[in-house]
Formats: sequence, structure tokens, C-alpha cells
Amino acid sequence: MQHDISFKHINKLAIPALITGVAEPLLSTTDLAIVGNIQENATESIAAIGIVGAFLSMLIWVFGQTRSGISSIVSQYVGAQKLEDIKNLPAQATVIIVATSMVILVMSYPFAKEIFQFYNASGQVLDYSVEYYKIRVFGFPFTLFTIAVYGTFRGLQNTFYPMIIAIVGTVINIVLDVIFVYGIEGYIPAMHIQGAAYASVIAQVVMAILALILLYKKTNISLKFSLPFNHEVPRFINMVLNLFVRTIALNTALYFGTSYATAYGNEYIAAYTIGLNLWLMGAFVIDGYASAGNILSGKLLGAKAYSTLVQLGNRLLLYGFLLGVLMALIAGILYEPIGRIFTQEENVLITFYESFWIILLMQPFCSLAFIYDGMFKGMGEMKYLRNLLLVSTGVIFVPTLLLFDSLDYKLYAIWIAFFAWIIARGLPLILVFRKKFLVLAKNE
Repeated sequence: MQHDISFKHINKLAIPALITGVAEPLLSTTDLAIVGNIQENATESIAAIGIVGAFLSMLIWVFGQTRSGISSIVSQYVGAQKLEDIKNLPAQATVIIVATSMVILVMSYPFAKEIFQFYNASGQVLDYSVEYYKIRVFGFPFTLFTIAVYGTFRGLQNTFYPMIIAIVGTVINIVLDVIFVYGIEGYIPAMHIQGAAYASVIAQVVMAILALILLYKKTNISLKFSLPFNHEVPRFINMVLNLFVRTIALNTALYFGTSYATAYGNEYIAAYTIGLNLWLMGAFVIDGYASAGNILSGKLLGAKAYSTLVQLGNRLLLYGFLLGVLMALIAGILYEPIGRIFTQEENVLITFYESFWIILLMQPFCSLAFIYDGMFKGMGEMKYLRNLLLVSTGVIFVPTLLLFDSLDYKLYAIWIAFFAWIIARGLPLILVFRKKFLVLAKNE
């Protein structure tokens, strides 16, 4: 059986996933850009959005791992041509994860102040963080529902409809951000940071509704919950638990970064927030090819097409590296204008420009790490990914950060630690993949 892994087919999957990926962090990045240009307390507002964004990203990445679990199982069954066996799995997985998200919402809401004090927020930044979070958190269950639907579409080898959902949500968020943050004289009062939060929640609700409609209209997968549980539910839960632990390790690194930057001062956390959001946007661009790798590797593994799987790995290695270099070059050319999109505060801009080059230098290495990460998720290798990130964070990231922080490198310390962390995540994946599947390909 022939499997299409041509450049055209990979890009047919990757480009819509890329657009989807860029649209997701734009919810927070748009908030940053709009709020960062208000006249009153712009630096404190940026800092608050960055701190809340770090915490919400942690929640979304921890519980959003359902997308990878659903996508992996569905794509493997598509490859094995046994999709009927797991048609009720997406509904069951979605109910499990949304119900869990509601518990998290109820538990975290009363303790918002304590949560952000843990991030070293204080004074005006703390007040803004609590204010922003207590609105934004209501979009959390809707986001997880949408992510679960994305996983189903990806498993079905379709990245087009998630792209449509993401574009609609992003456009709504941008328009409402401008209206709610700045206000419309005589009609809508300027709500500043609260307005940014309301805009994001409304966009997330609309995206969830659109996701439900498209899944119902465009696939044979039903989101009607039914019992008994599918036989793949235990494997799905095991995948998600492994990814849960892995994401805690990932967010430990993000927590250290945010916490240390906050402790350095308001201009440092503001500059770090801008850099982090740009880095995450770069990661989501790369996620387009990581998603293509995820989707195709699961299908090829299900079909036991090992030679084609090795070819896919080689091609994605090349595409990912070139994409990383291209992103670094474009951002390098636009080095100064990029910062001014987010703020006009000179102290923040000076701090941002001093270390932004490290983020750019990381991009090719990020591409390789994220693409192979996606492939391993598609193949269901969640346990290995878990162990690798635990080691990368505990043995590489934290000691590197502590070392350079002790030398008073400030933001340099954080970004150097992230650079070492990315290399420690990516290199073993490439080596293990080639070692395992080159042998299987020879024996195919």
C-alpha cells in the first residue's frame, strides 16, 4: 500500500496546522499588544498578562494533552483501517477532560491571589493578575473542548477545519480586544485589562461552538456520550497521564522562568513576557510540521509502513531546520519593530532587545525538538517523552538557570537555560527514532 509523504501532502497538513498553531497564542499575544499600548500602567498590565498567561498555559498544556492522545489513537486506527472500533472514544475522552477542567476552575478561582503571589507578583501587578484571571479562567473549559475536537480532526488526517475554527476565534478576539480595551466613546467604556479578558473568553466560547458544529456536520464521529467505555480508554488515560507528568515538568521550567523574571523587576518580567510570547508563537509555527509528523507517523505506524516512516522523519528533519532558520532570519531583520509592537516603554524595550537574539538563535533547534516530539506523540511514545522531559528539566534546565543566575545574568540566564533545555529534549528523540526504525525498515 502506497502512503503519500510528498512535500505537497505534508504541507497540505502542515500549513493549516501552522495557521491554527499561530492563532492559538494570538489570544494572549493580542491582549499583550493592545494592553501594552494603553496610557495607564502599561508595564504592570503587560506583566499581569504574562503571569496569568504562564499559569493558564500550564493548565491548557497539562489538560490539553487530550489532543495528542485522541489524535494518536485515531490516526493509528485510520492506518490500520479499523476506525469503526473507536468511533465512540472521542466523545468519552472529551467528557472526561471537560469535567476535569470544571473541577480545576472551581478549585483555582477562590485562590487566584495566592496562585499569583506564588509567581512573585505583588502590588499593582498582583491586583491586575487576579482581575484578569478571574475573567479569563471561564474560557478554560471551552478551550479544552475545542482542543479535544482538534485531536479528533487531526486523527482523521484533517487540519483544515481546526484552521477555520482558529482563524474565526482569532479575528473575533482581535476585534473585541480593540473595542473592549479602548472602548467606543458614548457606547462602550474602556475596560483596559478586563476588556482583554472578556474578549478572549468570548472568542473561546465561539470557537467551541464552531468546533461542535463542524465535527457534527463534516465527520461521522459523534460527540454523544455513551457507555460502556471504549476498550482504548485505558490506553488513552495512560497516554494523558504520562503527558500530564511531562507537562508538569515543562511548566516547571516555565514557572522558574516567569518567577525569576518577576523577581528581577517589572521591566524584566514585561520584557520576558514579550520574548516568551514570541517564542511560543514560533513554537506554534513549527507545530504545523510537528502536527503533520504527528498525524502521518501515527497512521504509518498503524499500517506498519516503517520504511516510509523513516523517510518521513528524514524529510521533516530537513523541513524543520530550514523553517527554524527562516523564522530566525525574518525576526532578525525585524528585530527592533517587533518590540515596539508590544510596548513603547523604553526600559522594557532595552531589556527585551538585550536578550531577544538568544530566542532567535534557538529557532532551528526548537524546530527539530518540536517536530520529533510531535512524531513520538503520534506513535504513542508518551512514556519516553515523559522521562526525557523530566531529565531535561531537572538535570539540564534548573541547574543551568541557577548557575547563570548566580552570575547575575538575569534574562540571559533564563534564555540560556531554555536553549540548553531544547537541545536536551531534541537530540535524544532524533537518535532514538533512527536507532529503532532503521532496523524495522530493513526487516520490513
